[in-house]
Amino acid sequence: MDDASTLRRYVLSRRDVLRVAAGTALGVAATTLGSGPARAASRPNTVTGRSAASARSTDPLFRELDTKIERAMAEYRIPGVAVAVYYQGREHVRGYGVTNVDYPQPVDGDTLFRIGSVTKTFTATTVMRLVEQGKMALDAPVRTYLPDLRLADETVAARMTVRQLLNHSSGWLGEYYPDFGRGADALERYVTGLEQLPQMTPLGEVFAYNNASVVLAGHVIEAVANKPYEDVVQEQLLAPLGLDHTFFFSDEIVGYNVAASHTVADDIPAVQPAWWRLWRTLHPTGGLISSARNLLRYARFHLGELPDGPPLLSEAALREMQTKSGPGGTLTFEIDGVGVNWLLRPTAEGVRVIQWNGDWPGQHAGFLFVPERDFAIALLTNADSGPRLRTNLVDGDWALAHFAGLHNQPVVPRTLTPAQLAPYEGDYRAQAVAPPSGDAEETVITLRAAGGGLSARVSLDGAVVGEGDVAFYRDDYVVALDAAGQPTRGRSNFVRGPDGRVAWISSGGRLHRRMD
Repeated sequence: MDDASTLRRYVLSRRDVLRVAAGTALGVAATTLGSGPARAASRPNTVTGRSAASARSTDPLFRELDTKIERAMAEYRIPGVAVAVYYQGREHVRGYGVTNVDYPQPVDGDTLFRIGSVTKTFTATTVMRLVEQGKMALDAPVRTYLPDLRLADETVAARMTVRQLLNHSSGWLGEYYPDFGRGADALERYVTGLEQLPQMTPLGEVFAYNNASVVLAGHVIEAVANKPYEDVVQEQLLAPLGLDHTFFFSDEIVGYNVAASHTVADDIPAVQPAWWRLWRTLHPTGGLISSARNLLRYARFHLGELPDGPPLLSEAALREMQTKSGPGGTLTFEIDGVGVNWLLRPTAEGVRVIQWNGDWPGQHAGFLFVPERDFAIALLTNADSGPRLRTNLVDGDWALAHFAGLHNQPVVPRTLTPAQLAPYEGDYRAQAVAPPSGDAEETVITLRAAGGGLSARVSLDGAVVGEGDVAFYRDDYVVALDAAGQPTRGRSNFVRGPDGRVAWISSGGRLHRRMD
């Protein structure tokens, strides 16, 4: 290994973080950049679909789940996976493979992984606890609690509500990743920089995934409780729910079984120690470390299924979190809208799925539950190829069909004429602001008419990170196609401006502005 590659193992760059988001763009980057056909790794005894610590279930359905995960781990070279399922009153919690290919320990249901953006739902649930205690209100302006808040658009700063922070309709740029240190003032310092983020769409009208708005919600929690964000979440949620394997700070997890982050190159997984680091300013939007078993308990709480102790939230509050309050669109799948930081995902049967996934370099989580079917699943992986398993198991039909009898809405690609495609052709740009210098890193999606659909190229700071084809399946909505021309799970949608012309493409939940 040369000096440059050795150094990379110990440096987490903003580019690493942005590649995670860029990898979902139009659903094409992940398929283009993914590993080729599986072959034996250099450590054949450490990357395995079996774990000595987690025995196979005797239930045929759970055994089928085990087999699917084990096969996917071998195909995508994922060193370790943990899964937890609640189904018809039963729990199945299991680990597979190893935590670390260099120092292998078996993964089990209590192994700790970064859960990424699933943390946003903990932030939102803590807000709901404070709402029910009468300390704040979802529809109150944020300035009720932060009177000195400044944003690029003063009218938005004056009117924006807590609910709009959590349904991702605030309309300003959400890709903001500064590191203001480990002190208790990290979120306060972060919020003082929000004024530099441009307002992109009208308040409350367009769904656009917004990490910065959830960090702002975390600072609102601090202001209301007069305590650091992490302390409030611990007191209001983690401790009362008995989530004893859920933490924010890495110095709290010494002695626990921890899943290291891995990259997969030439079908061989390699540990990336630097990828574990996540700075305190991002805690409300992605900072939690947890286990599959703890996440299943958290899911059962949101299902209203935990019988022990007094309820932390009323049934009405739980249902409000899962009710459409914001505009719809796409992430990697189509959504009806966003509740109080829950994605509301439709199915062919008309039953709503409640979901939020999480991503950080080398750590990828899938998390969903279906109140009408009394079903929940949490999936945790420790490699940058983990989204491929999640796509097959959680975002696709497999888990929903097998456990809940549900299916994604059918998609039939359309063939459009060049004249019909012309309004969508062009270059679309998104930026992430990187203080303190204020420099920005840029993702560009280039779309051109081809074969009745659009050819897509995704670039990050000028380097191509993915290519593929997309087809329309309804007005302004496209689906990524695989090499055989068949639709995949990748969904994106176009957003029109006040004049009715195509102004944006929403890809991976991020808005990219048309540049011509």
